[in-house]
Amino acid sequence: MQLNALLTSAGINVIMCVLFLSLYSVLRKQPGNMYVYFGRKLAQNNANNRGSFSFERLVPSLGWMAKAWGHTDDDILSVAGLDAVVFIRIIVFSIRIFSIVAFVCIFVVLPTNHYGDIHSTFAPTSLDKYTIDNVHEGSLWLWVHCLSLYIISGSACILLYFEYLNIAQIRLAHFSQFPPNPSHFTILVRAVPWSIEESFSDSVDKFFSNYHSPNYLAHQMIYKTGKLHMILDNAERAYGSMREITTDQNCMPTRIRCCVCGVTSSSFKIYSNIQNSRLGRTVRVQKEKECAAAFVFFKTRYAAVVASQVLQSSNPMLWVTDMAPEPSDVYWSNLWIPYKQLWIRHIAILLAAVFFMVLFIVPVTFVQSLTQLEQLRHDIPILSEVLKRPFVKQLVSGYLPSVILMLFLYVVPPIMMLFSSIEAPISRSARKTSACFKILCFNIWNVFAVNILSGSIISQLDVIFNPKDIPTFLAKAVTSNIFTTYVLTSGWAGLATELMQLFPLAYNFVMRYVFRCKIDMEYVPSFPYHTEIPRILLFSLLGFTCSILAPLIVPFLLAYFFLAYIVYRNQILNVYCSRYDTGGKMWPIAHNTVIFSLVLTQIIALGVFVLKKSPTSSTLVLPLIILTLLFHEYCKNRFLPIFKNISAQDLIDMDREDEQSGLMEGIHEQLMSSYYQPPSSTGEDSSNGNSMNSAGQNTNSI
Repeated sequence: MQLNALLTSAGINVIMCVLFLSLYSVLRKQPGNMYVYFGRKLAQNNANNRGSFSFERLVPSLGWMAKAWGHTDDDILSVAGLDAVVFIRIIVFSIRIFSIVAFVCIFVVLPTNHYGDIHSTFAPTSLDKYTIDNVHEGSLWLWVHCLSLYIISGSACILLYFEYLNIAQIRLAHFSQFPPNPSHFTILVRAVPWSIEESFSDSVDKFFSNYHSPNYLAHQMIYKTGKLHMILDNAERAYGSMREITTDQNCMPTRIRCCVCGVTSSSFKIYSNIQNSRLGRTVRVQKEKECAAAFVFFKTRYAAVVASQVLQSSNPMLWVTDMAPEPSDVYWSNLWIPYKQLWIRHIAILLAAVFFMVLFIVPVTFVQSLTQLEQLRHDIPILSEVLKRPFVKQLVSGYLPSVILMLFLYVVPPIMMLFSSIEAPISRSARKTSACFKILCFNIWNVFAVNILSGSIISQLDVIFNPKDIPTFLAKAVTSNIFTTYVLTSGWAGLATELMQLFPLAYNFVMRYVFRCKIDMEYVPSFPYHTEIPRILLFSLLGFTCSILAPLIVPFLLAYFFLAYIVYRNQILNVYCSRYDTGGKMWPIAHNTVIFSLVLTQIIALGVFVLKKSPTSSTLVLPLIILTLLFHEYCKNRFLPIFKNISAQDLIDMDREDEQSGLMEGIHEQLMSSYYQPPSSTGEDSSNGNSMNSAGQNTNSI
């Protein structure tokens, strides 16, 4: 990759960022855009968006940056929950570690790469002279790269440990200090055995009254949901009503003569007892619509946790229990799905996700081919004259590939979210977490691995038959392809577009000024953790793997993380709302990804040192890999259980505190109405919502 191409890409993205930031600072001051840029505050405070015109609205300013910077983590915790705090802490960790990486790479690794081979034949404008490929085989300067790798890995592990400890403490304080959550007293039981003699509701009440009698409080059945069930239920109700009208014995037929032709016709007198039969039919239909799943309420938090973790039956496929999600987090349309179908769904989605990842290699390879200008001229002779122009050459090789790749990647999150929905998670947060993991794996494979392994077919064959060229291939792949320009385009420009909210802004303009419709102030989008966390972690992966191979990418990454810290804090505080909270369960994904990035970086460095004929450096990397894996195992045993469960000591202390303060009775009363299944999802009329809830809930305390 030429320096001019990198400067062209950087210049275009810097101009876009400055332009978008200036437009944002002006557009956010306009009253008509308040719903776009202050949706959370308007929905929460029901604020008025009117105001008198002033010239200040048209002047760009940076005051929003100071406001976003001034808020503390406690402010974010009270506004957006623990998930938002964890997301910000991921960015803070990235800023800290890559500040160290930038210092080491710029002042140590970069000069070593530049002066590593005094007989370098690279062109003065080529960026290859700043990569490890510029260090000749057997050079004594390779120990600098090994030492830098130790410093980077050690610093990352130390920062990870203290960050893990800090977030674990915040998570515990979040559960113990905030008001009691109904989900702490509730479990979800699925795969309830079917019996001819009794309904599912009677089976649940009988089972938990028998085996959990000291702590069992009540239960609430779950009904079949989904649009298909609603259509079928409406059709059955319409058919049943017509059948009752035409077959009821109390309906007396009357003969009415037609005034035109004189033929008689039949009509019916409908009596009030038909309404009573409808009520009886409603109760019967509700029993028929009961699913083999229910929410079971317990008197204490400790009893609910024990019941959710213990094996309820000798058959593990029956009476399956899990801790219930928060009431606002329940994915109602998935709870009725039979438990025995889940493993089939998981296998099908796994195969579909793998197929989609393999299929996506085609556009990634096409994007990679744009960086191979010589090969592109050979394959498409008609473009040879156009590609000789300096500006076109710089634009095609330095900017266009990352833009095309970013456009292709826009289709990934909706597809992965669809895959996660088909897996039938019990909560919306579990669906978003699953989609986050899928998108992360997709990005690591297609954006990182495929870009390195793709390129022209000739280059790949050279690598296969000449292993000595692997270091050159790795170094050139990291620099020459699109990683640096991808950070500029998807990172810098992506943050600017996120701040601008282009699609909501266009929708607001069309609905307000074209269709003259009133904007729904109650609807506020939730923060897209499933797309932004994989993006942050992918950039961290690129930074670690490129740190000693091609360190020029690190300053661009560091600038991205600083800008992301300001932008995302502003979006969390003003734009997005939090409908549910996972309690910071995204952090273990971030921790594991950083460990994976470190180990991958060390393995690549080991291969490069071996092929560079530096036995001392390659030997010293092996203990570093082992130490990193041991550190990961320690953190897995020390902190990961805290993110899966709450300790019995803390649960019992919270239960005792509520009992001594007299709050436990109020909590029990709140449980009866907390998990209310929406009437629209049960197929019943909205007017029957209360009867549905009481019919599906047994409140006999033990």
